[in-house]
Amino acid sequence: MAKKLKSWQGWILFGGSMLVVFVLGLLVSSLMERRAEVASVFNNKRTVFTDSIIAQNEKFKADYPREYETWAMTEDTTFKSKYNSSQEVDVLEQRPEMVVLWAGYAFSRHYNTPRGHKHCIEDLRKILRTGNPGIDGDGDMQPATCWTCKGPDVMRMMRELSGSGSSFDPANYYAGKWSDLGPEIMNTVGCSDCHDARTMDLRPARPALYEAWQRAGKDVNKATHQEMRSLVCAQCHTEYYFIKPDDPKNPGKANYLMFPQDKGLTCEAAEEYYDSIGFYDYIHPLSKTPILKAQHPGYEMAMQGIHGQRGVSCADCHMPYKQEGGVKFSDHQIMSPLAKIDRTCQTCHRQDAEVLRQNVYERQEKCNEVRNRAEQELARAHFEAKFIIDNGASETELKPIQALLRKSQWRWDYAIASHGATFHAPQEVTRLLSHSVDYAQQARLLIARVAAKQGVAGEIPVPDYSTKGKAQAAIGLDMQKLNGKKQRFMQEVVPKWIDEAKKKGTLIEI
Repeated sequence: MAKKLKSWQGWILFGGSMLVVFVLGLLVSSLMERRAEVASVFNNKRTVFTDSIIAQNEKFKADYPREYETWAMTEDTTFKSKYNSSQEVDVLEQRPEMVVLWAGYAFSRHYNTPRGHKHCIEDLRKILRTGNPGIDGDGDMQPATCWTCKGPDVMRMMRELSGSGSSFDPANYYAGKWSDLGPEIMNTVGCSDCHDARTMDLRPARPALYEAWQRAGKDVNKATHQEMRSLVCAQCHTEYYFIKPDDPKNPGKANYLMFPQDKGLTCEAAEEYYDSIGFYDYIHPLSKTPILKAQHPGYEMAMQGIHGQRGVSCADCHMPYKQEGGVKFSDHQIMSPLAKIDRTCQTCHRQDAEVLRQNVYERQEKCNEVRNRAEQELARAHFEAKFIIDNGASETELKPIQALLRKSQWRWDYAIASHGATFHAPQEVTRLLSHSVDYAQQARLLIARVAAKQGVAGEIPVPDYSTKGKAQAAIGLDMQKLNGKKQRFMQEVVPKWIDEAKKKGTLIEI
């Protein structure tokens, strides 16, 4: 016979049931309110776009105020951590060896840490790696391709220059000059770079990503939503190269943007790809080595790390969710996860915020130890190679040395050019930098043997490159002249570009 509940036990059970029902009702109400508010945004748009590309980011503000306001905060440069920040820092001042490693390439002139997306067009204009057209007869150093990741105006110009409507061929855009698009590229990285303006669905805008995936037998359009939360970043934060204007295998594709992903997403896979087509970015003027210059392979390196392997997207850590009223939305102030640990790391990890921060710093410190050694070995190796070349080293003697230097510098550059790689994949960074040290030391050993044959006993003499200024002088740069021309360009040419854009209505000021 069932035991009868006492009256007070029944009331407790009844009260508990009512409490559970009440809490569930609140949850359902909250979910319904959130869905209703989200639906309201899409069903009551103030501006309905019929074009997938809308270059002026300001046109999205009325319908997406939260996203717009946080996106505008990428202008903020106050964040600073132990090794990186959102501020503009002169890396060559900190690491003069890099001037030597990039001798013969524009990076030896100027290389700063990147600021937020709101600054990217301004930073590209003022960097000494771009030319100063209109100043003392200077022409373009760079092609129009260099604008490609700097904002949604790029897609507008690709379409206009192709003259073929919504289905366009970007070849004409790539073949143009950097300065020709100066008055056109005005709106910095924003909404239409990552979203279809008609639906706001996530959608990478750059054709190079689609082309690379197609060559690898994949379709970007079939990627999951979670994959898209990384691919919209991967269209720019990736390793790339330009087809050389005189390449006989690719007529009509001068400076066409390419992602070397055909053989995989690792450093060695990209190297194999480049070796198979005989590609190099520049010939190093000291060692005469055909050098590969890495271009921030952030996506590739992230995929080598534990977060990428576990399906964590770029947006999960760099665009954490925020709650405002009944709406949950992505924070578009894209920046280091260390700035918002409570909404990034601690959504998965339960450790104290300071413990997590120090975990990152420890990994970065260990990677930097090996990086320092790689840069020291490589810089000295280039100067030592110049010494034996000047003393008559033969091509037979130089070839294995240059092969080792190419391998060493590629691994060093691939590791350090990928912003955040010491967090994304510290083991892979350490592996690459360790191999870089090994190849550089092998090259120096061969150089020493050649020098011994030439009658040199002891250490090979090299110039003083202990500061940025000394290193730039050692490789023959006239920095006073370069800085002067760039200053005039910023004062005389850029304001004309901006005025022209305002008159055309391609630039909106609010």
